[in-house]
Amino acid sequence: MMLTESLRDPFAHIFADFGDIEVKSAPAPRAYRARRTTADRVRTALMGLTGGAGTLIAHDEKAWASITFSGARHEVVIEFCGAEAVAQGEELIERLPDHEFAIPGQLVADATITSVDHRFGAMERLEVTAVLLLLEEG
Repeated sequence: MMLTESLRDPFAHIFADFGDIEVKSAPAPRAYRARRTTADRVRTALMGLTGGAGTLIAHDEKAWASITFSGARHEVVIEFCGAEAVAQGEELIERLPDHEFAIPGQLVADATITSVDHRFGAMERLEVTAVLLLLEEG
């Protein structure tokens, strides 16, 4: 045995060119999607009623429970700027109490408008506060 063979780097294969290595069993990288919460679904449902005309200003969620039910109270503030957007906001005010929501795992027990701030002028503006009471199904 020659001296050069005994001093050969036993870890040389680790630093080899990995571009030449074919890996068949490795799965393709998977992009994970963020899980949508109930609050996300409430916002999406309300913004769908506005036809995309409103801008979400605030969303407050408070959990609650009683002896027989548990759920959450969602208070959402949406702003509408401009005459066309304000018309969509007025449509929301009219349709919200009777709207049938489809939120998985949740039942919308009550949906009301608690506050409306309508300002006229050069830039007409409407601010609507909606409160939704959700009950967990099951």
